[in-house]
Amino acid sequence: MEKEKVEELRKFVAYCKSNPSSINDPSLSFFKDYLLSVGARIPTESSPKSSNTESNYEDLEDEIIESDLELDGDLVEPDSDPQQPMGDFTKEVSEEDRDAAQMHKSNAMATISEGYFDEAVEELTKAILINPTSAILYATRASVFVKLKKPNAAIKDANRALEINADSAKGYKYRGIAKTMLGKWEEAAKDLQLAAQLDYDEEINSFLKKVEPNVHKIEEHRRKYEKLRKEREIKKAEKRKQAEAQAAYERSKEEEKPSEGKVISIRSESDLDSKLKSPNLSILYFTATWCGPCRAVGPLYKTLAGQNPKINFLKLDIDQLGNLAQKWKVMSVPTFYFVKNGKEVYKVVGADKHGLEKGIQMYGN
Repeated sequence: MEKEKVEELRKFVAYCKSNPSSINDPSLSFFKDYLLSVGARIPTESSPKSSNTESNYEDLEDEIIESDLELDGDLVEPDSDPQQPMGDFTKEVSEEDRDAAQMHKSNAMATISEGYFDEAVEELTKAILINPTSAILYATRASVFVKLKKPNAAIKDANRALEINADSAKGYKYRGIAKTMLGKWEEAAKDLQLAAQLDYDEEINSFLKKVEPNVHKIEEHRRKYEKLRKEREIKKAEKRKQAEAQAAYERSKEEEKPSEGKVISIRSESDLDSKLKSPNLSILYFTATWCGPCRAVGPLYKTLAGQNPKINFLKLDIDQLGNLAQKWKVMSVPTFYFVKNGKEVYKVVGADKHGLEKGIQMYGN
């Protein structure tokens, strides 16, 4: 059989080994019938094995599934109103501007006490546009946005207040409260703690009592899963090392295996004559497809060919080359003739490993 076809057959058999149920494919019915005729056991079609499920469980073990934290606190939907007027804080502000802005602020405080928060925002906006350099005006408007449950607007005003005055306690306070409303617990805690350091009040303390327990839960959650991540990485590293070690072992085992060399099939008498003209030792291996001992010694013959590349390893089928079998007086198979410089120098009859190795040692050089 041609080498290419043998290689294709080898690949097909390997595929069948890895996918036993594939033999039940209707397109392979002819092959299945042949296997059954020679007494082979055919696997039945079945649902996927539990090993797949087990591998899925292993995959799940490698993944860290972080459950949602149960945090306390009522959140609000983030507001998406257009940007509130912020004014130009590089504006040169006069004393008259400050007085006018203060008047609008006073009006705003009065409306806040009456619960008219939208009107308060309007008054504070007028004050900001007149005096955009006042951190307290932005912080005050931020406090009103908090009351209106508009945390994003409050954060924008608090940010501007802190740009103008980095020590604005109200800026930190209302930004912290706004972030609490959005569930940004760690950022909220940081702002509220700074506000408490600058100008402590009971409102800040009440929000800290809500925020800090959640922060502690988040930190504990992070520590827990960071530990799990590290354990996972260690486990993966160990698996990689084991896989690499196994691969190195397999490679070394492959390297230790004797390689199969080239065995030349003789097709005719002239073909044999041309091969025997070589000054190197030639071994004539007379065989037959029906010969059991021949099948047993065949792999050894290929291995010896791999170990001795300078020797011509020839193969002759007595059913195809009966004239040559008669010429060489072959009485049984397998029979091996060692020929050097056109002359027979050694002969082995039967699947005699020791005899083959001895002949190669004596005449191979």
